[in-house]
Amino acid sequence: MASNIKEQIQADLQQAKATGQLRTERIREIVKSAVSQLGSELKEGSSELRNLVKDAVSAVIESFQEKGGELKEEVTASIEGALEGVNIKRHAAIAKTQGELKKLQAQLDSEEAQLQQEVDGILAEVEATGKGKSDHAQSAIESAINTIKDSEEVALLKKRYAQLQAQLAIVKANLAARYGGRSGEVKDYLDEAQSWYNQARPQAEALATQVEEKRSQLEDKLGAAGTALAKKELQLKHTLRELLLAAADLFKDKEPADANKKTTVK
Repeated sequence: MASNIKEQIQADLQQAKATGQLRTERIREIVKSAVSQLGSELKEGSSELRNLVKDAVSAVIESFQEKGGELKEEVTASIEGALEGVNIKRHAAIAKTQGELKKLQAQLDSEEAQLQQEVDGILAEVEATGKGKSDHAQSAIESAINTIKDSEEVALLKKRYAQLQAQLAIVKANLAARYGGRSGEVKDYLDEAQSWYNQARPQAEALATQVEEKRSQLEDKLGAAGTALAKKELQLKHTLRELLLAAADLFKDKEPADANKKTTVK
């Protein structure tokens, strides 16, 4: 099998070279195709599969070593292509699981919305019971209901949860792009990050304008990552890394000082 994959890759590289299409992206696709074809029947994680990857990378090195000079881009493209080819089935399973998780998340969101509606209805009925009672009783009921509705702790937890989910989706997009994930998989993670970010943003509007610039930068990075993915640019990994750093920088911002300094003095 070693000779088969080497011959196939080297023949495809030679053909691409003859037509003037031998760019790093093409090298990646050639290696990916060869590894996925010959490795489809091998057991995942087996030594045969690992040897197949090594032979594929060696085929590229042997094809380019005669040119001398730096081979980093060609070797990197061959490794990326081999990883993507060998993990096609795994990424397909990941994409399927991701789709199931999205359905569960949508169901959870719907059930939480229904629960919130029920709670609001109950609170409205409780508030109505205060009508006709003494001013002191009405004030106590209204104050208690407003405290429950406007709980800063709940709002903060919801915001932090959405922020963490957005960061996690960006991390997944980085890992998928780095270890051979399909463009559709990366796009799903970026869409997920944007969705969670949009949920966190309204709850963060009370923050001072000091984070507005960082928030704008994050939006720009999200847009740039989507554009790079659509164009299949080699810059995608660098853009995703910048997005991850921008998200970490924004989401580490503290709450407004006056909110943080609230303490109970006994």
